[in-house]
Amino acid sequence: MTDNENAVIRLSVGADERGLRLDRFAADHASELSRQRVKQLILNGAVTVNSQICTDASRKMRPDEMVSIAVPPLEPASYGAEEIQLDIVHEDQDLIVVDKPAGMVTHPAPGHSSGTLVNALLAHSQGQLSGIGGVQRPGIVHRLDKDTSGLLVIAKSDRAHKGLSEQFAAHGADGRLRRTYHAVVWGQPERRVGKISAPIGRSRTNRRKMAIVEEPEGRHATTHYKIVNSFKYGENEAASLLQLNLETGRTHQIRVHMASIGHPLLGDKVYGSGFKSSARRLPTMAQSALTELDRQALHAAVLGFGHPVSGENLLFESPLPADIEALISALGSVS
Repeated sequence: MTDNENAVIRLSVGADERGLRLDRFAADHASELSRQRVKQLILNGAVTVNSQICTDASRKMRPDEMVSIAVPPLEPASYGAEEIQLDIVHEDQDLIVVDKPAGMVTHPAPGHSSGTLVNALLAHSQGQLSGIGGVQRPGIVHRLDKDTSGLLVIAKSDRAHKGLSEQFAAHGADGRLRRTYHAVVWGQPERRVGKISAPIGRSRTNRRKMAIVEEPEGRHATTHYKIVNSFKYGENEAASLLQLNLETGRTHQIRVHMASIGHPLLGDKVYGSGFKSSARRLPTMAQSALTELDRQALHAAVLGFGHPVSGENLLFESPLPADIEALISALGSVS
């Protein structure tokens, strides 16, 4: 087969598969293709049933029917590959786990068309990436904010993308997914162990921000936290180091939830802007460390999931980066 030829997948419908939708049947058997990708191929006329083109994804299957899927070569991504050094924690033929530095955008977007994690992965994994939507690109199943550091898993194959997406959609309800963050917040929450359940949606007053928004506009979100350490300045609790676990994965979830209970993250210019006076009251060394941080004090420290192909349970840990360590050290020195 040349680079310009279609790969053909041929499938036979079993007796126990009577009544299955065409798109589900094809996606179940062609593990390298996501259901969305299968739907796209069906609409494009690339799928035949008994040698007849079928563009109806909901068509019900009958035993002994023959389904053929013509999969065209992957198109190159529209954004460029860039040689950017990555901290790779784990890699195999299906996925890659990286420790993302603060300041790196996960995916190209307006204003950030280069220098992103995806640009780096395109260079690192040339010819070994999934074909999501027919385009060769990394399978991004979750993201970290630009100024949040820590662990990310990215799919390199369609079958891995499918399996990882299911785990992240379940938000750990099936016991496979684990996400733990460390954050430094202003003050000290009333309870040493707590749970914040509040729906998150786009702010009605500032569309660039997220906010607590009642459903259905807001989406259910739950964050669990535990105080690991607290730091006093004089008689007041200046800040606390928290361990946080996500039950859901909404945009800016930890930052919005902690701000909603009056304890935004140190260095958060979007959700903690009202604490500038608190920063000025810190001792000089702590003020300097906070200035050097120049971002929200948030790190994705632990990531665990079931390998979407082998089924092996994987768990990765990332130590606190130097800038957050320096902040904690400066805060601790004045406790």
